Amino acid sequence: MIVVTGATGNVGGEVTGALIAAGAPVRAVARAGREDAVPAGATPVIGDLNEPETLAPAVDGASGLFLLPGYPGIERLLELARDGGVRHVVLLSGASAGSGDQSNAITRYMIASERAVRESGLAWTILRPSMFATNSLEWVNALREGDVVTAPFADIRAAVIDPADIGAVAAHALTTDGHAGQTYRLTGPEALTPADRLAVLADLLGRDLTLRSRPNDEARVVMEAALPQEYVDAFFDFYVAGNLDESPVLPTVPDLLGRPARTFRDWATAHLDAFR
Repeated sequence: MIVVTGATGNVGGEVTGALIAAGAPVRAVARAGREDAVPAGATPVIGDLNEPETLAPAVDGASGLFLLPGYPGIERLLELARDGGVRHVVLLSGASAGSGDQSNAITRYMIASERAVRESGLAWTILRPSMFATNSLEWVNALREGDVVTAPFADIRAAVIDPADIGAVAAHALTTDGHAGQTYRLTGPEALTPADRLAVLADLLGRDLTLRSRPNDEARVVMEAALPQEYVDAFFDFYVAGNLDESPVLPTVPDLLGRPARTFRDWATAHLDAFR
């Protein structure tokens, strides 16, 4: 039995689906009221990562755990998992965690989560993916209203990864041997700017779409209305100060899965209805 936290999210849902496809029994953790969003074939379990004790029934008798980062009480959850019989935990982390930069709030919680997993007494595997292809869903409303998308940090290239590939790697690590103690840096197969991604959507939608670059001062105001200040500062540290480079294309996904990494076009084709 494998437990997947965040099973109704972009990555957790893909992990759940990949495990089911591999024939593994899955307990899919969802918050109350979200049980119906759990992928078919998994057993829904109500729990909240902000309250580790609520996950005790989920991890009891399980052998593996897929874990999201950054939640309080992660050490307690890992203790419950170990006591419940879990032997292997796969942690979703982030590309910036390798920098060791504790001054960046996002990097700091990734580092703390990685440390907790390494010190848990469980076998562990850490996944550090680059920018998600699903970030482009931020453009859905703009594309429903017109043909212009406004994006911050428009000059940044990233080897965006389809969360389906993250899910496939996580499922592979949880169901096959040889991944304990490994940290995998995961990327997509090409480095793209926001304009490159929008061009793919334009082609698939048959529309003439335009990207407007949002100036940094305007971007900060917009972001501060939606995010805590420390996280806004973290993104500016990544993409304006240049302390995170997600452009390198790495062979990790094809090496692990024995097939090419999915392209942004692959992801966009599969999710095109969201943009119509």
